[in-house]
Amino acid sequence: MSEDDTLFGIALVVALAAACQILAGKLRVPALILLLPVGFAAGALTDLVHPDQLVGEPFDALVSLSVAVILYDAGLGLDLRNLTGHTRGIVGRLLLFGVAFTFLAVCAVGPALFGMSLRVAAMVGMILVVSGPTVVGPLLQYVRPTDKVRRLLIWEGTLTDPIGAILGALVFHAIDTTHQIDIGRGYQIGQFFISMAVGLVGGAVGVALLWLTLRVLRLGETLGTLAQLATVIAVSAGCDIVRDDTGLIAAIVTGMAAANIRGFDMPARRPFFETLVQLIIGLLFISISASVTPDSLTPVLLPTLVLVALLVLVVRPLVAFVATMGKDMTLGERAFAGWMAPRGIVAASTAAAFAASLVQLGLRGASKILPITFLVIVSTVVLYALTAGPVARRLGVARPNLTRPLLVGGSPWAVALGRALRTAGLDVQMWAGLGEERERIKDAGIKLARGDLLATATNPRARLEGVNAVFLLTDDDDFNALASVVVEDNVEGPVYRVGPPHESHGVVAPYTGGAVLFGGSLVRHVLAERYAQGARFLVQPAAEPVPPGHERLFVVSTDGRLDPVDETRAVTPREGDLVVLLGPVPPPARPPV
Repeated sequence: MSEDDTLFGIALVVALAAACQILAGKLRVPALILLLPVGFAAGALTDLVHPDQLVGEPFDALVSLSVAVILYDAGLGLDLRNLTGHTRGIVGRLLLFGVAFTFLAVCAVGPALFGMSLRVAAMVGMILVVSGPTVVGPLLQYVRPTDKVRRLLIWEGTLTDPIGAILGALVFHAIDTTHQIDIGRGYQIGQFFISMAVGLVGGAVGVALLWLTLRVLRLGETLGTLAQLATVIAVSAGCDIVRDDTGLIAAIVTGMAAANIRGFDMPARRPFFETLVQLIIGLLFISISASVTPDSLTPVLLPTLVLVALLVLVVRPLVAFVATMGKDMTLGERAFAGWMAPRGIVAASTAAAFAASLVQLGLRGASKILPITFLVIVSTVVLYALTAGPVARRLGVARPNLTRPLLVGGSPWAVALGRALRTAGLDVQMWAGLGEERERIKDAGIKLARGDLLATATNPRARLEGVNAVFLLTDDDDFNALASVVVEDNVEGPVYRVGPPHESHGVVAPYTGGAVLFGGSLVRHVLAERYAQGARFLVQPAAEPVPPGHERLFVVSTDGRLDPVDETRAVTPREGDLVVLLGPVPPPARPPV
């Protein structure tokens, strides 16, 4: 391939990866639905995007380092403090039975279906145990199941990726070292522990380096991101040099430790790092799927569809049934948990990383690992994307598309607004930092969000569970502005703040922050003063005329959507909607005659 062809091929891969992810974001579907077929078509129609021609032998090393960066990023989202109560037990069962049942099922049917050795079937089985938040997350955002189900599936998908990658590396070492799978021998168990030990030591080194750069040196956002990237790549590469594929373990351990050890000064916003991860995911899927040829898919197409049917219709429902047995879940929630197990990035990357090495060992059927994995990913992602919504609605676990607002602040007028929104039928939560304000919220009968809710929002991959709109109403205008910037990337819906006084000389509030509520007239101190002087909030049907002196603040639609009204955003109520109004200040009482 000429230099010009190489340059054009690299540019084409980047362009396809970016275009697919942008289009997937607009369509609100997992990017894999577009990345895999587009990469496959580009590889079949051109000779310009094949990784063996663009990169050559170093491609496997690049895949390994790229997956390490992805898994480090996934590890940053594993805040184990949020995994409590019944959720921990069910997730643990889902992981245990999911890994065991999937592995055993593929080992049982793989040799007969694909004509491969048991050793290769074991590798395929371990590859296919993973799921992944990069696939599950977008699906759940579209389906919007109940919080309990969403929490279970997100945690399962996030934890299964690193566990599957670790077990995949261990199985690969067992095959590569002994040419057979027999974990009953002490030698092989020793090999497993050696691999784990190398990864854990590498993870400890990574944590120490991050502590030095992020905690001791206190590098800013740009240099901190650079330090994280360099640490993950260096530690992962070092571990792989010592023992193949242990770098994935080190990357996961480093990410999990950074997310869960108190004292780490992790940057709250990591736009470059998150963009890099998304680009890596796109490049990997385009490149990996381009390496799958139509000729390699033909022999395994029908057997793989049989395998997918087994995994989707038998294995996953059985896993969910056993894992949720005796737990506080409805039949519909248990059934939906049994209908959500798509495969994603780690399955494809692990298959690409291990398949070539197993082919070199001369194992029967090793060349089929990548085509099988490709077809399983495409089939499961498309199947669940098309059916998850209807299935959730049929099972009664699809959450109504209503606004679930979080009001931040505990001043009297903010609490009264929370009561009014609750009267309009919304599931309102409030958060406040001062003890007096928190007691005021409790006395009003409004759900008080847990104390660390806003701190959770600074986690780069956190999501405020059960919240899809945030209204910042505290008496500190700079806090409202800064919090709106931090929280907006961690909430499914919009973030608003109450307007600062026009003469404000705050550090931040006059210049930046989220969308401002109610236009330019009803700023924070005006709302507080009018409420203190006797103005009250009123909820009434939109069809009724607005009483004299009242101002419309919100429209609550019949399906529970909350739309704020201001001078720049016209909201036209429809029949059946409710409006939230702010009344006038009552005239002073006349003295008795």
